[in-house]
Amino acid sequence: MKEWLNAQEIAELRLAGIPTTKKGVLNLANRGHWEQDAKRTRQREGRGGGLEFHYELLPLPARVDYFKRHLAIDPTDEATRREAAAEPGAARLTAPAAEQRDARLSILKSAEEFHRHSKLSLIASDKAYARLYNAGSIAAPGWVRETIRQISARSIARWRAHRKAGETKRLGVDRAAARKGKGALDIADGGGVRTYIFALLIQQPMISAKNVRRLVRARYGDLLPGHLDEALPLPPLRTFQHFLKSVRDEHKIDLVALTNPDAFRSQYRIAGRGSLRHVTRAGQLWMIDASPADALLVDGRHSVYLCVDIATRRLKVYVSKTPRASAVGLLMRRAILDWGVPEAVKTDNGSDFTAKATERLFADLDIEAITSTAFQPQEKGHIERAIGTFQRDLMQLCPGFIGHSVSDRKAIESRKSFADRLGEQDRDTFAVELTSDRFQTYCDEWADNLYAHEPHDGLHGRTPFDVASESREAIRTVEPRALDMLLAPIAGKDGYRTATKSGIRIDGNYYLAPAVQPETRVFVRRDPADLGRLFLFSDAGGDYLGEAICPRLAGIDPAEAVKAARAEQSRILAERTREAKAEARRMTKGPHLVELVLGQARKDRAGVVAFPKPSVAHSTPQIDAAKHAASAAERPVAPTPTHSPEALAMHARLASEPALRTVRAAPRKTDMELMTERWERALRIEAAIHRGETIPETDLRWHAGYSAGPEYRGLDMTHRGSLSRERSTA
Repeated sequence: MKEWLNAQEIAELRLAGIPTTKKGVLNLANRGHWEQDAKRTRQREGRGGGLEFHYELLPLPARVDYFKRHLAIDPTDEATRREAAAEPGAARLTAPAAEQRDARLSILKSAEEFHRHSKLSLIASDKAYARLYNAGSIAAPGWVRETIRQISARSIARWRAHRKAGETKRLGVDRAAARKGKGALDIADGGGVRTYIFALLIQQPMISAKNVRRLVRARYGDLLPGHLDEALPLPPLRTFQHFLKSVRDEHKIDLVALTNPDAFRSQYRIAGRGSLRHVTRAGQLWMIDASPADALLVDGRHSVYLCVDIATRRLKVYVSKTPRASAVGLLMRRAILDWGVPEAVKTDNGSDFTAKATERLFADLDIEAITSTAFQPQEKGHIERAIGTFQRDLMQLCPGFIGHSVSDRKAIESRKSFADRLGEQDRDTFAVELTSDRFQTYCDEWADNLYAHEPHDGLHGRTPFDVASESREAIRTVEPRALDMLLAPIAGKDGYRTATKSGIRIDGNYYLAPAVQPETRVFVRRDPADLGRLFLFSDAGGDYLGEAICPRLAGIDPAEAVKAARAEQSRILAERTREAKAEARRMTKGPHLVELVLGQARKDRAGVVAFPKPSVAHSTPQIDAAKHAASAAERPVAPTPTHSPEALAMHARLASEPALRTVRAAPRKTDMELMTERWERALRIEAAIHRGETIPETDLRWHAGYSAGPEYRGLDMTHRGSLSRERSTA
């Protein structure tokens, strides 16, 4: 505010009771003898000369009018706020109470400034200031005017006294806090109404106060149960609106946890830091995840796959049209060729990360695959933050940027008027001009030249490039050709096929594989550059078996291809069986296989004698009957007189023999000869019995069994029958 004014400046201010022309102001000065006040009148410096008057020479109404044009309430300075906050008990003030205290301190400071310039008594100054403030003539910040709407001279005096006593905390009063928990909806039904309303917010977070009041009325009626059976009338809608707002504010985090678990995990769940402090080596642990890019490309929206090395925070980015396992493999290829093979990789449960192709790639490279718990993104917070940094940093600079959310996209669309956007497509609205190749180049340059050279909090202010450069860990390298082979697409869903004599069938085409025998199960990888060629591996994938060619797709004559395949198969068979065939020929000149086996068995069992086993006599009625029959068979059997003369002659001839001998019979050619031999043996045994000789037990047992059989009875009946017929005829 300017303190010295000339006549022209005073006239231009058009103050209350002051002429609006220079001559009129000079006349007012002459009548008031202003020029005689040497302290408040001075010569004007500069060209033109003249007099300047201090604003205190103005009449009071003009002075007040001049003050209110230049007097404004400034927020309380930081020093005053710190002093007020340091008072005992100030920390217990609620936020609204602290705001009210600061507003009153700001008004008090402005009122004292008004008193200093007005030259009024303190009481008169406070009254004048209060009138000006209440009339809105003093400029004040919106939050001050909203907090303190009306003041009085007594209020200003009371605030001044509290400040002088060092009790500025008394300037802040939170009436809502004083009433908190004592309203009808808080105490009704012993707090049951409050609990019921809280439950309604959990079940339907967007429910309106009007519907809450309807539901409370439907449950309790027009009268709510109060303290000591005192009935409380159902509050009006305005009360429910204030109550709902207070419940939502007080239980904000509780409601988020119960109604939106994802938002709670992202914003409020305690996460901590340093959970991967044990990861200190480059390549010890990688994290991979994917996200839709926040930019449209010429051929549509793409996804970006990011890989972060936890120890160094280095990033690799791969742009893919759609989320798929092959994109994971190509991202791994880019990272492995630059950083080496990692020890472990952590991913979520996405289908592209749990696909068989991804699992097989990790197993082939001896990488430990770690999967985070489902719906727990905080377990891989490093890659989540890396994706967020990538989207917020690079995407905003790319043409085709569509925003990070639906609201961002709507804001971008609103940059053009409706008329300009009428009939336009997204590529027109968002200036889409990037190709996927160009976008990939931007991503690589951003990761290698920008992100890698910025200080990182997780690296204690160092950059990913510096940390990686300082690492002395040996990296596991893989030849690019071998890595490309492991990334080659497989046949079908699992890559396994069984070879037949016609070859390996894939998509209706047969691939000739002379190096693989029919009925062999193989793992098949396709050549990305040649549809007519396959690469075959063993069932376990550890051995390379050779190639398979499809004549039709390779442009080869099928007949010539089959002929060449047969020749190769014969060569392989001959080479594979050469030594075995030579060994088989040597076997034909040595002992028989049975002699070798039995001889080895005799060597193994030499000197081995079984211990005698304890025994107990076992008997049944049938066993006893069999023993009785065997005893009867052992008794000598005398020839009966019914024997024919031929039988008697044979008995006599056998009886003249010195002893019964068992002769080893020569091989017989017919069953009749064998039958005759058995019959003659039986007759010899019977003759020996007739002579009373001692018969070996084996012969007696044989004779007993044989004589009970049909063969003996048939021969005996034949000879006896012929003798009987001869006698009857005679």
